Amino acid sequence: MSDLDNFTPQQTQDGSFTFFSAEFEEAFHSHYGAKQESYLKFALPTQVQTVANQGIVRILDVCYGLGYNTAAALQVIWQANPTCDVEVIGLELNPAVPKAAINQRIFDNWDHNYIQLLTELAFNYQVQTNHIQAKLLIGDARNSIVKLHESGFQADAIFLDPFSPPQCPQLWTVEFIQKVASCLHKDGLLATYSCAAAVRTAMLAAGLVIGSTAPIGRRTPGTIAGYRVGEASEKENFSSRFPSLSEEETEHLQTRAAVPYRDPELRDAAEVIIMRRQQEQQASLLEPTSRWKKRWS
Repeated sequence: MSDLDNFTPQQTQDGSFTFFSAEFEEAFHSHYGAKQESYLKFALPTQVQTVANQGIVRILDVCYGLGYNTAAALQVIWQANPTCDVEVIGLELNPAVPKAAINQRIFDNWDHNYIQLLTELAFNYQVQTNHIQAKLLIGDARNSIVKLHESGFQADAIFLDPFSPPQCPQLWTVEFIQKVASCLHKDGLLATYSCAAAVRTAMLAAGLVIGSTAPIGRRTPGTIAGYRVGEASEKENFSSRFPSLSEEETEHLQTRAAVPYRDPELRDAAEVIIMRRQQEQQASLLEPTSRWKKRWS
């Protein structure tokens, strides 16, 4: 059996399909809707449709996976400006995943114009046409992000979409998120589905301002992040563009749940990262998270 046979499409509630990862013991998307998650958690919150009016959009897709987030962004961008140039860098550990998405015809109910682009990217790891230049960097995203940072790449939109922190802590650490943030343009936006306090703490440590995105099919919101722009900027401050954290969310950042994951050399195994955090939590003087939960339940 080839790697491409390891992925069986699972239908989500909006009719789109996702895969289940045996390695990480999680589905690639929420069961509420893979396609809607890509639009409502990633493409639209990062405002790529607005940036498209400037004529060029640069995207960093961390954990490219099936390719949904990139596909959604392309659709939104080219609807806003059909002649916009797009540059995409995708980071992906397992090249079998995007290939399987094409082979399993996951995109058949999407605009056919994107299927050829996504196919070429999945199988050749790069695609270049009049209005798109895209690359897939295959391997450990921790290595890829260091090289990308050294290249000077600056993204208008970053999609941070690894498996959940308990399953894939190595891509939610202070050190990794700092490298990711270093690839974000000063006016750019980073979006993720996670609202974990440890993740938000890491974003704050990277110098980002954070806000919440609307809950999609679940109680918890996602997170949007960016650099604070100048007081007199026409874009206004980041905090005025997005819902600020609620009192409950702010207090969550003062509990032991907010102790972040750390990976000083960007090469530790998941279990080492988890153990390091547990030890730091045990020594922490922050409020026990259970007390916060009880207060807000």
